[in-house]
Amino acid sequence: MLSSPHAPRIARPGVRSGVLLVVLALGLSAFSVGCADDSDTAAVSDGTEPLGIGKEVTVPISEAAAQLVSAGAEPHAVLRPSYAAGTTQQVTLRTEHRIQQQINDQPVRDFSTAPLTIPMTAQTNADGCDLTLGAVTSTDPALAKALTAAGGSHAGFEFSDDGAITALRLAPSPDTSNAARAALEQAFYQAVYRSIMFPDEAVGEGAVWTVHQEVDGGVTLDQVTTATLTHREGNRLTIDLNVTQIPKSKVWSLPNNAGTLDIQDYVMQGQGTITVDLGLPLPVSGTITVGGHQAYRDPTSQSNLQQTINTQVSWTE
Repeated sequence: MLSSPHAPRIARPGVRSGVLLVVLALGLSAFSVGCADDSDTAAVSDGTEPLGIGKEVTVPISEAAAQLVSAGAEPHAVLRPSYAAGTTQQVTLRTEHRIQQQINDQPVRDFSTAPLTIPMTAQTNADGCDLTLGAVTSTDPALAKALTAAGGSHAGFEFSDDGAITALRLAPSPDTSNAARAALEQAFYQAVYRSIMFPDEAVGEGAVWTVHQEVDGGVTLDQVTTATLTHREGNRLTIDLNVTQIPKSKVWSLPNNAGTLDIQDYVMQGQGTITVDLGLPLPVSGTITVGGHQAYRDPTSQSNLQQTINTQVSWTE
């Protein structure tokens, strides 16, 4: 799976960093932290480029598994996306990510990223859908300016028969700046993690199923999404979602052999409601909010790092 929007990662200027835009380096006696430089002139020390520079990049997504808990009320039917190739859909994705961080007793610092609004046109094909972005906007003036060249960029999702996203394609326009590329990647990552798949069994209103997926992003997480089908009217489904993430280890091994951090506390959970149309590739409406807190300790220096995170993903027609 893509890097988690909640698992901590090292972020360098211009380097793909999921949604945690924080430089976290383990010092000799304490943590040091800084915000990733969003300027177009930021140099990348190891030569790594953001995704999508000059070409389309396809990122595979780890396998998800759905398990039925309750079939719900009659009538029952197997839920499967069903749309002809060439079907088009106009939809807008909006994302927002807030993060506050504190090291020991230092002042709390805010590394939140500005909300992003991405209008897009989806067109289905045999494997999923292609996306053409409209005028992408942000409430942050500097980012909004950087995003002016992103209009007309392309992306896409590949789906399995049960609706699970199996791959994400990204192809920003050639003139899109590093800051704008990173913002777009972050938004689409969040959309992937808030997607839903359907069980193999026939279900009706009131049905409950879980979706298990491993999230790899420094700290490997077990993500469990519990879905409840609250209403169906033809192809339109209203689904309540509850999301939890649990670390698979009590230790975070930092990249580049920089050491380890003990995971003292990790709580990430949230909920929301989405409306999907089985005849369309993307949600037609809904909002999902996931948040919580994380606490880490350097076993050598006993320095502490605490983070409070809140992420919101919304869809509108």
